[in-house]
Amino acid sequence: MLKLFEYNWQVRKEWFDWCRTVSEEELMKRRIGGIGYILPTLYHIVATEYGWICGGIQNKAIEIPPFAEVASLQQIQDFSARCHVELAPFVYNWNDSLEDRIMIDITDEGEREAHKYGEVMRHVIAHEIHHIGQLSIWSREIGKEPVTANLIGRRLFDI
Repeated sequence: MLKLFEYNWQVRKEWFDWCRTVSEEELMKRRIGGIGYILPTLYHIVATEYGWICGGIQNKAIEIPPFAEVASLQQIQDFSARCHVELAPFVYNWNDSLEDRIMIDITDEGEREAHKYGEVMRHVIAHEIHHIGQLSIWSREIGKEPVTANLIGRRLFDI
């Protein structure tokens, strides 16, 4: 599981770099599917990871700024870095004893839902990969090569 988090973090950094090659107009242009915009999608990826891991599993009091407060590429990158500092130690210290622990999520409707930590962690991984796929489609729509989604060759499993 750790390697998939590292993969997501590496790919996210590459998408931030990719965004520097695109106009702000393109980053904020309405698109079909998902969140509907490139920059808010990156914000959503970060906020979701932080919310589930720090707010949900670790039950910390967290503050996720509204997108309007971090609406530039640099601000979202800074937000990502701040969240990473807080959540990475938990990811790196993950062990099998955490797999079946239960967290309680409060839904948007105010309902309480129980989720196993392991399920939540894998949801966070899959969530980012899903949105990275959307970014790849939008990249091609504007005539740019997307960041590679290939896990092979990223030196995550060096021997």
